[in-house]
Amino acid sequence: MTQDKPLLGILLMLGFCVVAPMGDAVAKILGQSIPLGQLLLVRFAVQAIILIPMVWATKLVWRMNGWVLKLAFLRTVLHIFGIGAMFTALQYLPLADAVAIAFVMPFIMLLLGKYILGADVGARRLIACIVGFIGTLLVVQPSFANVGWPALLPMVVAVNFSFFMLITRQIAKETNPIGLQAVSGVMAVGIMVPALAITAGMGIDALTLIPPTGFEWSMLGAIGVLGTLAHLLMTWSLRYAPLATLAPMQYLEIPIATVIGFWVFKDLPNGLAAVGIAITIAAGVYIILRERAISRDLATTPEAA
Repeated sequence: MTQDKPLLGILLMLGFCVVAPMGDAVAKILGQSIPLGQLLLVRFAVQAIILIPMVWATKLVWRMNGWVLKLAFLRTVLHIFGIGAMFTALQYLPLADAVAIAFVMPFIMLLLGKYILGADVGARRLIACIVGFIGTLLVVQPSFANVGWPALLPMVVAVNFSFFMLITRQIAKETNPIGLQAVSGVMAVGIMVPALAITAGMGIDALTLIPPTGFEWSMLGAIGVLGTLAHLLMTWSLRYAPLATLAPMQYLEIPIATVIGFWVFKDLPNGLAAVGIAITIAAGVYIILRERAISRDLATTPEAA
């Protein structure tokens, strides 16, 4: 068993909070000239190219069968759809707004746990969910007024990745994280190649293929590298520090995305969106800290939930 090294775990999670919005920024730039289907194909192809040699070199088990293989396939479909929705949202929204709206996911996870998995969720956490949703709506409102329905795409991403996380939890004990991501990359390429081939003559702009320039090829490679690295940083952080320690740190991704968005695109959330971001962060961190306190005290005070 790996010994806990909280400081190392925190540093790795901080790395994730920097790398993930960097990948989103690259996707926002490339989405202006490269069709969505091509972005997704290269994103997952690079993931497979990076991780398959790592699996072979470390002799990790990555073969799956039965229900694990079926759930891994469904997880891959959700992964493609979620990243595709996020990449599309980034073409319409400031980087910080898109990331902040997607952080409605912890609230959705809590509600799924209560109403689908039957988890015991107390009144205070439900109230925090409501407050968090209100904060998210404050971020959505000005964006919706400006761009319409695409402002809702990060919420679609949040719902999608909530189910993605539920499936991941179901198969986590049966798979190695690196092996699972390698398999996911191969499956995604296996889905995207025939999908793009079938739709090639249909005139669907998002599913066409174009010859990228040299610069665009390098940026396409960067999307795959940054996306893969972000996942590995998060996975490795959880090896060295408990989730209760790391979860509140994930909200650092929002201010980091704000800085990157301003630096690259000169975008900043407006006043209402900034208030909504602050409320969303506060509610999300409260839920996480409450979960940690309840996990610690449940044995002696079951009514704490």
